[in-house]
Amino acid sequence: MDPGGEERGRAVSGRRGLTPWLFLLVPVALLVVFTYAPVVNMLVYSLTDWDGVSPELSFTGLGNYAEIFTRPALFQVFFVSGYYLAASVVQIGAALYFATVLSFRTRFRNFFKGVLFFPYLINGVAIGFVFLYFFQEGGTLDSVLRLLGVSGDHAWLSSSTSANVSLAGVSVWRYMGLNFVLFLGAIQSIPGELYEASALDGADRWQQFRHIIAPGIRPVLSLSVILAVSGSLSVFEIPYIMTGGATGTETFVIQTVKLAFQFNKTGLASAAAVVLLVIVLLVTWVQRRLVPDDKVDLV
Repeated sequence: MDPGGEERGRAVSGRRGLTPWLFLLVPVALLVVFTYAPVVNMLVYSLTDWDGVSPELSFTGLGNYAEIFTRPALFQVFFVSGYYLAASVVQIGAALYFATVLSFRTRFRNFFKGVLFFPYLINGVAIGFVFLYFFQEGGTLDSVLRLLGVSGDHAWLSSSTSANVSLAGVSVWRYMGLNFVLFLGAIQSIPGELYEASALDGADRWQQFRHIIAPGIRPVLSLSVILAVSGSLSVFEIPYIMTGGATGTETFVIQTVKLAFQFNKTGLASAAAVVLLVIVLLVTWVQRRLVPDDKVDLV
């Protein structure tokens, strides 16, 4: 036996074992620096009364959390999330419908795929300004309604109910494309032989959806529900741009931003952000327990 050959073999094996860790070094470093380190800083700030400017931090312990849970006004904004949660149900239902229809042979289906996904590609700030003019009194929506015989100008963003319904409708228009693409990819991953076999057995489109498509996309559907619930709790972009949280449209995230940058209560805002993070993680955990991600076997 060649002792030198054995040593070279161990060296080559050691380098091969080290190679994956070298590839992981940069992404893990970026993840730590830009994700986990800010989370740790947020946890530290939540235990202080920092105003976001002063170089000195005064630790207050759990005082910020006590203030959050003893001020009902800080949690009343969660009722606004109900509008977006209801809108997410419409969004998922519409995305699932269009994904199912366009997964079969349909004329101009590639064109309609692009039309449905396009809103998700637009910057959220641009969408906010576009729909701000769309919903203004005497704006685009009122012009369209006049063509349909509905006269008069309406201040769609002036009352709490109409403003929240309008903003939730904008979120449906923007984010439906993401769910549509997820559902469409999951549907197209189902073997085509199952559709052919079911067609030979006399199954119609509804039966194919019920017994093949719905069970086949269950993991993706569960993921979409998780994203919808977490997104409903952390809405920020569209209501902040269109109303700034006025007329009863303020969400928990908008309130947190105002605490940090308008009232200079960064410590209290950090505690609110931690509370929101815990709520989202708890809701996700409960949902995963109620609907486990089991492997789907359609064959």
